[in-house]
Amino acid sequence: MIGAEVLSPQSLTLGWLIYLPVVIWAICRAPWVELFTDRRRQHLLFGTVFALFMLWLVRRDFDTGVSYHFIGMTAVTLLLDWPLAIVGGLVAQAGLVLLGRQDLGAAGVNGVLFILLPVLVTECCAILVERAQPRNPFVYIFVSGFFAAALSALLCLLLALTLLWWDELFAMPYWLEDFIGYLWLIIFPEAFINGMIISALVVFSPEWLETFNRTRYLSAPWNDDDPKS
Repeated sequence: MIGAEVLSPQSLTLGWLIYLPVVIWAICRAPWVELFTDRRRQHLLFGTVFALFMLWLVRRDFDTGVSYHFIGMTAVTLLLDWPLAIVGGLVAQAGLVLLGRQDLGAAGVNGVLFILLPVLVTECCAILVERAQPRNPFVYIFVSGFFAAALSALLCLLLALTLLWWDELFAMPYWLEDFIGYLWLIIFPEAFINGMIISALVVFSPEWLETFNRTRYLSAPWNDDDPKS
């Protein structure tokens, strides 16, 4: 998360101009009828929002105005699909604002970086996997889970640092030259957490994943060339 004190007014305004329209679009696209009539979906949404809120509370705050925490939006997107993932992220973010753990003025920028961007990356990876139509569920787990989470963390970090460098209100650390070495300490845990959650859901509760094609992955054989007995 980024504090409002290290962002320029132009960046804060641009963040809201991007964040609000996408949130409104997600609210309009969300399956509210199915959500209100399906108690299982309601429990998944509320449980996911609570888990996301608790995950974002476990963070390291720095005196420079930035905070480090895991994102977790890849698993949320694969679990709920992108409209409800954005809505769930918004609710969790609102909880942080109410607790004073995030600046309201910077909520737009943080929403773009740590909600919209991971959702976009995860959705693109899921679409590419679905177009390829693999029959091995490990392709879904590694590409949509592990790889999407790692790529999301990398892009979020790079864009956040680029924004801070552009606004020139944040004192860049002296160890920035060794930045590549620190990337693995951020990317790998993010990929591991999201990938393991998706792996567990595929094994134990695949029906919970809105983006998982159970008919193809679990019903069809992996190799059509196998001789039938």
